[in-house]
Amino acid sequence: MANTKYIQQVVGKRKSAIARLYLKEGSGQVKVNARKLDEYYLRPTSRKLVLQPFELTETMGKYDAVVNVTGGGLSGQAGAIRHAVSRALANLSDEYRATLKKAGLITRDARKKERKLPGQPGARRKFQFSKR
Repeated sequence: MANTKYIQQVVGKRKSAIARLYLKEGSGQVKVNARKLDEYYLRPTSRKLVLQPFELTETMGKYDAVVNVTGGGLSGQAGAIRHAVSRALANLSDEYRATLKKAGLITRDARKKERKLPGQPGARRKFQFSKR
């Protein structure tokens, strides 16, 4: 990452995943944890989720993204990357911001896993009731 001029450095979050994104002008390459997007995400739905902000703002192939993502699973990480890309593009232009805001991509998805309650098997699950 040294000797590279990044135009944006943004953090995106989803569930317990945190993505640090470095955006620069380039040919449209996306690297996640030092691997190409196609190598990191084998599911096409996850790849589409990550690239969605670029497609909406019609900036496919204009910017390179280097992402370091930690925590959570692959789905949560894909959501965190999407959030980071959306925030980075929104900072670049008001026009992009309006498009992404309308699609609901700038707002962080606040849903997290509910905590387990003490004396119970899960967050919502209760032990079976016995009348006798």
